[in-house]
Amino acid sequence: MWFFYFCPIILFLIKMRKFLAYPLTLIYFLFFGLTLLVFHPIQWICFNVLGYGAHKKSVDFLNFSLMKCLMFLGNSVTFNNKHTIPNNTPIIIVANHQSMSDIPTIIWHMRKHHVKFVSKKELGKGIPSVSYNLRKGGSALIDRSNPRQAITAIRDFGKYIQETKRAAVIFPEGTRSRDGIPKRFQTKGLETLIKYVPDATIVPITINNSWKTLQYGKFPMGIGIGLKFEVHQPIKANEHEKDVLLRSIEKTIKDNIII
Repeated sequence: MWFFYFCPIILFLIKMRKFLAYPLTLIYFLFFGLTLLVFHPIQWICFNVLGYGAHKKSVDFLNFSLMKCLMFLGNSVTFNNKHTIPNNTPIIIVANHQSMSDIPTIIWHMRKHHVKFVSKKELGKGIPSVSYNLRKGGSALIDRSNPRQAITAIRDFGKYIQETKRAAVIFPEGTRSRDGIPKRFQTKGLETLIKYVPDATIVPITINNSWKTLQYGKFPMGIGIGLKFEVHQPIKANEHEKDVLLRSIEKTIKDNIII
């Protein structure tokens, strides 16, 4: 019986939460956009005048700032890593994908590994700071409608990661999950990366609650959300059979997703 008394109150609080999300989202968009605009010329100067090291630092602080913009929504980020990840080896970071907030969080918290991304080519133009970094910072831009181009780009990207001993991030789902439920992993890109980065240490990461920032769509943003990133035990790629390795990575990530 008590449910019938409290149900209207609960519905009112839910509506108020969404109502409050509108002004907070406007503030978030303002500071998010300003961050992109401010760091774009900073990146250009660092890359063209000061070189890779300075550009990398500018990208790190760009993504730190983008991540901190979530505070305007009352959102928080917890990045839990209990493992030692080696610095003298190439890294492949594999994660489920729930929102664009996944990217700056991973870049910042894994910054000592020089994180690069496998990204769709559409992001390579038109977005201040983001597009410039994707084009100039060592990431791979793939055409998802052209499998041959995608595999070639990932192959060249893998060779770059192997030679430089940096970190590649790949989201095998291809597109983000809109409700937290993981999509089937498309492993062709990951297989290609592993093939051309034979010395890789693979770092699985499970992302939870990030999708809730987009639970209402693109506007307003979700508020009062705790985004959680869990880093799992690193795996040496060359110590496992390919099929066993791919199944193990997918199972580890998905078993820790909380719906």
